[in-house]
Amino acid sequence: MRQLSEHDAAYIYSDNAHANSNLTLLHIYDQSTAPGGVVRFKQILAHVESRLDKLPNFREKILRVPLDLDYPYWVEDENFNIEYHVRHIALPKPGDWRQFCIQSSRIHARPLDLQRPLWEMYVIEGLDSFLDLPVGSFAVLLKIHHAAIDVTHGNEITSLLHDLSPVASVPAPAAPWFPETPPGNLQLLWLAGLNMATLPLRLAQPLGNSWTALKATVKTFAGEFLGKPQAFPITRFNTEVSPHRVFETRRFALEDFKAIRALVPGASVNDVVLAVCAGGLRNYLYKQDELPQQSLVAAAPIAVHSDLETETPGNYSWVRVGLGTDIADPVQRLAVIQQASSSSEVMAQALSARELTLLAQQAPSLAIVATSKMLRSASALLGDWAPLANCAITNVPGSREPLYLLGARLSYLSAIMPISDGMGLVFSVTGYNDTIVVSFTSCYEQLSDPEVLAQCLRDSFQEYLALAQSAAPRTPRKVVAKKSRPTAVPARLAKPRRRATDNKSAAAAV
Repeated sequence: MRQLSEHDAAYIYSDNAHANSNLTLLHIYDQSTAPGGVVRFKQILAHVESRLDKLPNFREKILRVPLDLDYPYWVEDENFNIEYHVRHIALPKPGDWRQFCIQSSRIHARPLDLQRPLWEMYVIEGLDSFLDLPVGSFAVLLKIHHAAIDVTHGNEITSLLHDLSPVASVPAPAAPWFPETPPGNLQLLWLAGLNMATLPLRLAQPLGNSWTALKATVKTFAGEFLGKPQAFPITRFNTEVSPHRVFETRRFALEDFKAIRALVPGASVNDVVLAVCAGGLRNYLYKQDELPQQSLVAAAPIAVHSDLETETPGNYSWVRVGLGTDIADPVQRLAVIQQASSSSEVMAQALSARELTLLAQQAPSLAIVATSKMLRSASALLGDWAPLANCAITNVPGSREPLYLLGARLSYLSAIMPISDGMGLVFSVTGYNDTIVVSFTSCYEQLSDPEVLAQCLRDSFQEYLALAQSAAPRTPRKVVAKKSRPTAVPARLAKPRRRATDNKSAAAAV
């Protein structure tokens, strides 16, 4: 029995009817590399069961103290059933990408059962009409609650599924497991009283290495978000979210992003990622006649050097970055983003793209869960209706080496992120095997046409790529913020409200 920390307990308490703390990792595999060219569901089930000892939380559930007098505890689930958590479904014909996004959004939006371990895994077949993916591909969707994610051991989420070799090893028999009996209410109340009595002593104890590891993150958060509030215009994505989720994604070549960064001296791949997202968001709001005159602002995570002798992969800081959406010229917009990132004191501490890639080489999921957990924590600290920024953009370089599940090669990796009131749009940018995947999560009330935003992202990328491939790339002159066509944000966005939908609309939402 282990007690949740203050931060992990906050994820449980912050869940409500229209926003939860679920993170969903999406993996798509090419099973033609597997022995015999086929991976069976029973093989995956046995594979996961044989590795459950790597993640104790996957067999533990939440036990709350009566009247919530103390933080909840992790206790072993006496009725644990692996077949409840690992499920098998298939998309109906034709099995295209849009169907996959809708089904994944539905699964992500459903809250997890707090009476069971806080994770679910879906093996999804029927992906027969995907562009650039071979027929017969299958997906594995892993949904997990933030309270169940241990960032310091987050690499085990990846090792639960993957190997570095296509040679599939025969899963070892599952080790015997005998759950402990959970405590009763009287014992929980006694422990709560003991914790309250010893609180002053525990507060007086030195924080030690735990504080050292988080010092940079806390300092940055306090300085960038609480100490220096930055005004930014309110858009449709900074209102109340609905329970329905939408998700879309586009894939790009890493080499193209490297070519685009040459448009502005000193620009990084991360700057290009921000610029492409900014251009897509500008184009979308312009089409909706909702583009503010002022630049939109994004909350972006960076990894910083640890003061410890060894690096702590979960040590991330958040900074606000102006996106230059008030600038029509794409090269000048990239220059503005580059200047903002290079002048930030926190950005100067950031790991280089190569270092961060090496950090996540064995565990691309680790960086995703770390940044997602930081975003959820930051939103909770600021409180209701105090958004971090107009949107969040999490850029997570991943493994350059291919990963395998029972011999099936991982060909796609992305994530559906949690959103909350005031922060209804989150971009998840993942790198894997020389590709960059730009995905976004929102709610149907705020983004009823996710395919339009996805096309705007593609158009923004193509605009930059065309400039980079021209014979004489332009070097921007002195950056002058050019105001876009003055367009006021509609009055309906001035205060949060939820639009009523009928049953048909709600069904289309997810």
